[in-house]
Amino acid sequence: MKNRILIVEDDEAIASAVALSLQVAGYDCAVFDDGAGAAEALQGDHAYDLALLDIMLPGVDGFELFDHMQTYHIPVIYMTAKTDSASEIRGLRDGAEDYVVKPFDVQTLMVRIEKVLRRTGRLNTVYRVRDVELNSETKTVTKSGQPVYLQPLEFGVLLMLLKYKNMTVTREQLMTEVWGYDYVGETRVLDIKIHSLRKKLDLTDAIRTLPKLGYRLEER
Repeated sequence: MKNRILIVEDDEAIASAVALSLQVAGYDCAVFDDGAGAAEALQGDHAYDLALLDIMLPGVDGFELFDHMQTYHIPVIYMTAKTDSASEIRGLRDGAEDYVVKPFDVQTLMVRIEKVLRRTGRLNTVYRVRDVELNSETKTVTKSGQPVYLQPLEFGVLLMLLKYKNMTVTREQLMTEVWGYDYVGETRVLDIKIHSLRKKLDLTDAIRTLPKLGYRLEER
């Protein structure tokens, strides 16, 4: 089952960009551009794993809307242009899981979302592409239901590509996430792991190399 994310944001460009990024990463999203509409809709459907709330919303603002989220036990991340410390302190003290100031990098927001879902025990730990399935909790990979052994670094690279499916992941991001910040080895090892994943999982045409950028795991 996909994680469901509620987005309440009156800036259409930001809401669309965030929703699109979440959808290509495998999340289900519902978007509202005003707090009152979101609050009313929650009465009929409140099965969300997380809410992304702007604060300065027309009608019912994000702080007021937070009370509705608490009623239905929905974790909240504020994403707002309010940079004053008083607003941030209020949001976090009231119980929000995180506070992200605009403008923000969407991939950074994705990492924060995953951390909140994991911390609250709501993260969907199963990732899929074609007939390949990875379970990040049990550290297992199957293809057409049959177990496939991956070396730890291969597993880490595949997990990163699956988390950002249909999005470009840079070589630097992969090296940092999988090998760690202090990794200083030859990046040729990454190319070897990618080649191995393509061969073991029959994903040669799915894992695309983007010269001078990185890789993208595509599923259409």
